[in-house]
Amino acid sequence: MSNLDHLLQRNKEFAVQQSAAGTLMPSLPRALPNVKAIIIGCADMRVDPAHVLGIKPGEAVVMRNIGGRITPGLLEELGLLGRIGEVAREIPGGGGEFHLIVLHHTDCGITRLAGDPAMLAHYFQIQEGELKTKTVTDPRAAVAVDVAALRAIPGLPSTWLISGLVYDVATGLVEVVVHPAAIRAAASA
Repeated sequence: MSNLDHLLQRNKEFAVQQSAAGTLMPSLPRALPNVKAIIIGCADMRVDPAHVLGIKPGEAVVMRNIGGRITPGLLEELGLLGRIGEVAREIPGGGGEFHLIVLHHTDCGITRLAGDPAMLAHYFQIQEGELKTKTVTDPRAAVAVDVAALRAIPGLPSTWLISGLVYDVATGLVEVVVHPAAIRAAASA
């Protein structure tokens, strides 16, 4: 059996189990009210946010890229998700608390690119001289930078909570680096 054959067999087992439990996903417009979070994480196979945080189908949108970083491409994806919600007439968190979570991790492969500023500048779509604003060698500092970048986006609902986490690949534990708070303080009247 090939690797793909093994994965397809696991999928059949998953489908049978989910169908028996009655947890297969409903159509998109009905699924959105169940979503409690958007989690932005790294593509590293050791750090699957659904597994690390125990997320069940329908509870979160998980977006992954190299380093779990806020990049122009990720911001475009967030915009598309927002538009999908508008078209479906479903606003994430419309029926309760909604959380935007940035999840970085220790021993991230992006740290190995610190010596390749041209590649990192291209990835972040900034000039090499601006790279000091995008820390890559310290996951805790990177989480703080990325949470601040998301807070600066006026289109994100101010009522959403935002936080930043770092997963330790050696211990399996998640550390809260930026505690949950509203994206922006409520405007005073």
